[in-house]
Amino acid sequence: MSSEGSHYFDAQPSVGSNRQQIELSLADVFLELGTDSGVFSAGRVDPGTRYLLQEIPPVPNETASVLDLGCGYGPIALTMARRAPAATIVGVDVNERALDLARANARANGIDTASFVTAAEVPSDQRFDLIVSNPPIRIGKQALHDLLSEWIPRLSPGGRAWMVVQKHLGSDSLASWMTDQGWPTTRLGSRKGYRILETMAGTA
Repeated sequence: MSSEGSHYFDAQPSVGSNRQQIELSLADVFLELGTDSGVFSAGRVDPGTRYLLQEIPPVPNETASVLDLGCGYGPIALTMARRAPAATIVGVDVNERALDLARANARANGIDTASFVTAAEVPSDQRFDLIVSNPPIRIGKQALHDLLSEWIPRLSPGGRAWMVVQKHLGSDSLASWMTDQGWPTTRLGSRKGYRILETMAGTA
């Protein structure tokens, strides 16, 4: 939640604009990012996002198609684009303010292989080799399950998803639920209350 009932998962945040610049500095990537009120983790790159980007393995192949689900202002998608310049990166979010920021951040950092769109703008037959996400847990359990049920089946055969979820926000129960749905999910890493989950594409 941002303030006064406005949520980062609102399509049009009602909170007033308050633009600022932050930095994401990793061992292999440096990004300058514009943020704003009404988007997720506006004041700094979220610690869970940073942990995810520090710990996940390299992109499986250099021309992979990668989805950042709940992309916000773009730290995950733009990092993946820097690490895999030949990959196709798509960031999806409901928040129009966040999408505008992500597009501006791509331009500012000289990245032209990442696009940022709403879910409705992704072709229904498009598949992804990799999903990398700090998913919007606070939309609620059922809404999160619905969201994942929409996108996990769009993994290509042999594809996988890497997600970071806080333990106290239900990472372990989410992993169990996903496995029960036919998407085998294991813990890839754990640190300071965060879990990195790896989900494999279903066999059905």
